[in-house]
Parts: sequence; structure tokens; C-alpha cells
Amino acid sequence: MASMTRFEPAVDTGGRVHPVSKIAEVTLAFWILKIIATTLGEMSGDFIAHTMNLGYVVGLSITSTLLLIVLTLQIRADRFHPALFWAAIVATTTAGTEVSDLMDRTLGLGYVAGSVILATGLLATLAVWYYRDRDLSVDPIIEKDAEIMFWIAVVFSNSLGTAFGDALVDVVGFSYVQGAFVTAGIIAVVLLLHYATKVDKTVLFWIAFIFTRPFGATFGDFLTKPLASGGLDLGTLQASFVALALLATVLFASGRLATTR
Repeated sequence: MASMTRFEPAVDTGGRVHPVSKIAEVTLAFWILKIIATTLGEMSGDFIAHTMNLGYVVGLSITSTLLLIVLTLQIRADRFHPALFWAAIVATTTAGTEVSDLMDRTLGLGYVAGSVILATGLLATLAVWYYRDRDLSVDPIIEKDAEIMFWIAVVFSNSLGTAFGDALVDVVGFSYVQGAFVTAGIIAVVLLLHYATKVDKTVLFWIAFIFTRPFGATFGDFLTKPLASGGLDLGTLQASFVALALLATVLFASGRLATTR
């Protein structure tokens, strides 16, 4: 497994510092952490809106405020901090859960229409990013303008993934396990295309990034939803703590592995 850390900024003979990317290196550990983070975000969003009974408007206000704080710290940082980066990913998935549910249940748009709106926002973000930089690669991302575009795309993609996962269950009629299998199948196809074809790797990255979100979301719902709804009824708070501990464990293990190389 490749390193999940970044090297220190390089200094040339003239004393000039060359910054390095503040985005986590895309390795197997990256995708494992992404799935855990999306599962945690789904359960945390449901905990705020449902378990605490605050509703989607208040829930979105809370999660979007936290997201803004974490992203501000991430973008202002002068180097890659693994814990901060993954905290930002969790924050985008938590806010994305509230965005998707608010569009469906508060605004009455439905998950299909919500998915279309969010997909349009994502495509528009990627189009603007490509127009500005002529590149959508995430490794490396050094300039702050590109990093901002990356995080906007992440917010849209994680919100879209939530809406898509909920549509599989509430609209198509799949169980949570079936929904997870469908998205896992899409991820498997992307993996096959990555290794067996010459399809653009950046395109495949964003497809995988989107569909790891509904995989984590449907798995999170499976853990926390009532037995009558096809879930395990573990409770959002307890399951969130388990996911948080697992995220920290994988992050720590990947960091330890990097120090041995």
C-alpha cells in the first residue's frame, strides 16, 4: 500500500520553497478511508436530523457551519495534514446528507430531481475548473484556486452520492444491502476499466469518488435504520463512534506504514 502522507515542501538551491499537494495520495488506503468517511457522514447527518430531532434545515445549518470552518482550516494550511483532510471529507459527507434529505423531504423535489440538480452542479464545477486549469487531476493539487474547486466538486459529489443511494432504496425499491451491492458493482467496473483499459484515469477517479458515497451511505443506513425497514437498528450515535474509531485506526495504520518505507 502506498504512503498516505506527503513529503515536506522541497527547497531548491536558491532557497525557494516549492509546495506540495494538500490532497491525500490516491491509494488503496484512500478509497478505504473514503468509504468509511462517507459511512460516518451518513450516520452523523442522520444523528443530527433524526436522533436529535433537529430537522433538515437546522441540521444543514449546523453541518454547513462546521464544513465551512474545517474547509477554511484545510485551505489555509501550508501543508498536507491527514487528520484535517479526512475531517474535511467527513464534513462534506455529513453536510451532503442534509442537503440531499432537505431537497427530498423538506423541499419535496424527490431524490431523482435532487440527483439531477446535484449532478448538474457537479458537472458545472468540473467544467469551470477545467476551463480555468485545463486539468482535473487531483494529484497534485497545489494552487489554492484549484483546491477550492476540488472541494466544491467534493461537496456536490458527496451530496449527489447520497441522493443516488437514497433513490436506489426509496425510488427503485432496493434494500440497503442490495443498494450497496449495486454501487459496489459500479465501483468494481471502474476498477476493471482502470487496470484493463486506457480510459482517462481522472474521469475514472471522479466516477469512483461519486459512487463510493452511495456505497457508504447505503451501508450506513443498513447499520442504523430500524429492523422493519431492513436495517440493523444499531443507533446512529453508537454506529458513528464505531465508524470514527475505524477511520482513526486505518488512518493511523497507513501513517505507520509510510514511516517504515
